Amino acid sequence: MNLTHPFFDADGDKLREECGIFGVIGAKDAASITALGLHALQHRGQEACGIVSVDGADFYARRGIGHVAQVFSGPPIFAELPGTMASGHVRYSTTGGQGLRNVQPLHADLARGAFSIAHNGNISNAMALKRELVNKGSIFQSTSDTEVIIHLIATSRYPTLLDRFVDALRMVEGAYSLICTTPKRMVACRDPLGIRPLVMGKMGDATIFASETVALDVIGADFVREVEPGEIVEVRIDGRITSHRPFGKHAARPCIFEHVYFSRPDSVTGDRSIYEVRKQIGVELAKEAPADADIVIPVPDSGVPAAIGYAQQSGIPFELGIIRSHYVGRTFIQPEDGARHADVKRKHNANRALVAGKRIVLIDDSIVRGTTSLKIVQMMRDAGAAEVHMRVASPPTSNSCFYGVDTPERSKLLAARMDIQGMAEFIHADSLAFVSIDGLYRAVGEPKRDASKPSHCDACFTGDYPTRLTDLAEKESPDQLSLAVDELI
Repeated sequence: MNLTHPFFDADGDKLREECGIFGVIGAKDAASITALGLHALQHRGQEACGIVSVDGADFYARRGIGHVAQVFSGPPIFAELPGTMASGHVRYSTTGGQGLRNVQPLHADLARGAFSIAHNGNISNAMALKRELVNKGSIFQSTSDTEVIIHLIATSRYPTLLDRFVDALRMVEGAYSLICTTPKRMVACRDPLGIRPLVMGKMGDATIFASETVALDVIGADFVREVEPGEIVEVRIDGRITSHRPFGKHAARPCIFEHVYFSRPDSVTGDRSIYEVRKQIGVELAKEAPADADIVIPVPDSGVPAAIGYAQQSGIPFELGIIRSHYVGRTFIQPEDGARHADVKRKHNANRALVAGKRIVLIDDSIVRGTTSLKIVQMMRDAGAAEVHMRVASPPTSNSCFYGVDTPERSKLLAARMDIQGMAEFIHADSLAFVSIDGLYRAVGEPKRDASKPSHCDACFTGDYPTRLTDLAEKESPDQLSLAVDELI
């Protein structure tokens, strides 16, 4: 990722969900409802967004770089997006790259009709598939792995779009939640392991699909159920709903990091409140890694629920020892190293009067490269903290994700390079501890992790990848799909 890109995290030190998707069929002002839903999912992708609407015959699209409120800023824009059906997307770039050509939903016109696709996830054999498609004459307009699905649909020999859709998905590996729109129907599906999330709701006669339940709450829709792993839900324009299960039955492996960080705390997944799970992670962390300290301080905002749980279990008072600025624009361009290194200070500031002289337990959701943790620990020491004990509400992140999460390569992950003592020394903490993998599973309601059949995808912690990783096995970078074309020219 380009360091001068306006949406770059100066340290690259937070795991980021690649994107969020939203769709509605059977509603007046479908595009404006979609924009509101995307706004609730903005945390899942802040680089770019797009909406495609359908009026029963034609498709209308608007895409842009920036936040939802910037790209969809008022009634004149929604007047250009008519129809009772719309789908939308917010994104970070992992597979593919930055630029308007990769902003979704992507649209295609085929001989048998037009359709658009919004995709959350990552196709782990996209480069191999793209090479085959290019050899057969396909011409790609983007570097997104989503376009691979479009070309697989276009080249399928099955007669109906739904059959082509299924045929295409049988060829892909990895993780996906998809919303596909045609002039007369909307089709939503999850990969057979359910790695990426997707829920279904109702608002009057309208049917809604979204990455998280919070998007249903914000638009006033009722939660119906999760789209099940491997399920394809087809909703016709007249409201009829049909469920298809063409991929057989598989043991579900939803991403466990949704509980730790990705989902908004006011969402619900797997019938469990994200907020309550995060508090319980803090409880488990306090049991496993107690500290002799005066106050518990969260790294805002993601460390707050776990810090509350830690404080309640340990009896150590919870305090806001770090104050976060909510006015740091994500479009701030940092022109040189000095400004880049000041990024943490712009976002967070120590509550000096509270911290000075105290032994503190500092709670964060994860450590990726360790650079942010180093700066925050130093901030606490500069504010006069007597001791800084770092506690992390996830196991060590020692492996990269290939299922739609923006993680550094493994050699840049702190936990892949050092043991816990080495990591503690690197961030200059008096002590460092992570919740165990079994503790994390207990927090989500299970006795422990069953290594023979884990119920979640936890590969970033364990290295246990639930699918084949064809592109990785071929030693090709999964974030540079254009290489597959370049090699053939």
